[in-house]
Amino acid sequence: MRRLDGEVHVHYGQIYAVSDPESFGPDLKDAFAGQSAGLCGAAIPGALWLTTGLHTGNVGFTVEVRSQAPPLDPVWEDVVEVSFHPVSAHSRLMQWAGEAFWELDLSEIDYRVRYCAQGMDQARQKDTRLDDEPLLDRYLLQFWPAPPEPDRIVRQTAEIAAYWHDYARRQTTPPAIE
Repeated sequence: MRRLDGEVHVHYGQIYAVSDPESFGPDLKDAFAGQSAGLCGAAIPGALWLTTGLHTGNVGFTVEVRSQAPPLDPVWEDVVEVSFHPVSAHSRLMQWAGEAFWELDLSEIDYRVRYCAQGMDQARQKDTRLDDEPLLDRYLLQFWPAPPEPDRIVRQTAEIAAYWHDYARRQTTPPAIE
């Protein structure tokens, strides 16, 4: 298992996983088009839009690349799963507008992705976290090889997660890519 662990800075409650070296992240509406899960937008090939409760500041963030599906830890309050296929060998976790990034070293194969969240509502209410304040929300992003499947909500407890799931369901399916 490969792992990244620490804090990442978010703006506008978002961070991305991208594999197109020219991309600074997907468009919100396009990222969730045709999905039912609203925390991890995977509708754009090779890109993931990751929603956080905190609007601005540092959040706890862990990325794991595993060889098989991990067990679901009950500590996570909100959990979604999507499918992902990198479009190049240059995948990375990227902060808003490309301000910073971390290499993910994903192969160009099909992955299942689990995005887990804890403390989203508390962070949403606070809105902004200053550097000297305690962490409010944290996230776990897990990748493992698996054939494509529809996105799904595994667990939903936060009100802000319910809002984003509803948002995703209202987005139309994007046109087919030729």
